Amino acid sequence: MTDVTAATAIDSEFTEPDGGPALLNLAAAERQALLEQWAARHGVDAARRLAEAEDLADAVAKEIIPGTTLDTYAKSWRVWSRFCAATGLPELEGSRGALVAFVTWMLREGPQNGTGYAPTSASTHLAATVVGLRERGVKVSGDDQAEARAALEGLAVKLLQSGERRGRGQAVGADLDGLRAVVRACPNTLTGDRDKALVLTGFHYASRSQDPAGLLAGDVTLHPRGLVVAVLTGKTKHSVRNAKIGYAEDPEICPVRAWTAYRERLVAEHGLRWADPSTPAFVGIDRWGHVTGGMGPDSVTRAIKRISARAGVPLAWTGHSLRIGLASVARREGRDGIAIADQGGWARHSRSMLGYMQRDDGWDDNAAAGLA
Repeated sequence: MTDVTAATAIDSEFTEPDGGPALLNLAAAERQALLEQWAARHGVDAARRLAEAEDLADAVAKEIIPGTTLDTYAKSWRVWSRFCAATGLPELEGSRGALVAFVTWMLREGPQNGTGYAPTSASTHLAATVVGLRERGVKVSGDDQAEARAALEGLAVKLLQSGERRGRGQAVGADLDGLRAVVRACPNTLTGDRDKALVLTGFHYASRSQDPAGLLAGDVTLHPRGLVVAVLTGKTKHSVRNAKIGYAEDPEICPVRAWTAYRERLVAEHGLRWADPSTPAFVGIDRWGHVTGGMGPDSVTRAIKRISARAGVPLAWTGHSLRIGLASVARREGRDGIAIADQGGWARHSRSMLGYMQRDDGWDDNAAAGLA
């Protein structure tokens, strides 16, 4: 058997059973050419090992991508599939015309209710779809993607000019009055104690909805001066920041006391196994008071919305409100920007963090203030 013939045999072992893209995430023809090159250079056995190494590299790449990012990729690919089905275009083509048609369709009728996506959502789906196409071996040029993005931006301006505004806008930030209202509205139950701890600790380390969902009990440790919360951070590079949360001067909204009371009650009512450091930090609780396991990002978001609604907060909070609140309230209280960035896990000159701060600075440090 020649090396090239052997490479063909190797390829048949690593190709998906349904004839789709090979596990190397290359088009079949590209994969075949690559295997033939390896076999010609290094022999059949080395080509086989190189193919296995590529499979391992793909598996590692998938493992380190955050789950929320994978969810976005999957959702965006479903949007792309609906677009292709509606227009009769092939899924595995990423031409300039197809991408421009895609963004136009998304703004016009993309969601299943037919109302059209907000430009920000359409932008996310475009970027994730391009990733999906390339993973499936489709060549998408940077110029074609740029033209689709330019078309999206131009069409978004047209929407604004016509008076149409889509999307929820930026989430409202939590504040100290809101925290007090939340605490006072929490019932004297395990769910109420969990809600207090979720909101008060989350505010003090500027949590995203996925942050408390990923915490284990052992990630939150008591310190003589308060709590240390080990938060997994980073969208593309995973690392851990140890956010320090001190005792609050106001006991009513003290995150340390709230956390301690919640965990003690959880163990008292549901058993010593919940004292294990490997258990979820924040648990789901059904309407009958049964613990259902750890909370996921979506359940954290729903809980924060429900908690703020129960408290009668004037503008409903979202899963991002605690994060925005820490930046804006700390800035209002005169905290240093670097200290805020370190506590919340932002880059020290993060545009998003500076934007949250500008909400407050824009009122006090305002050229138009006091002119009339």
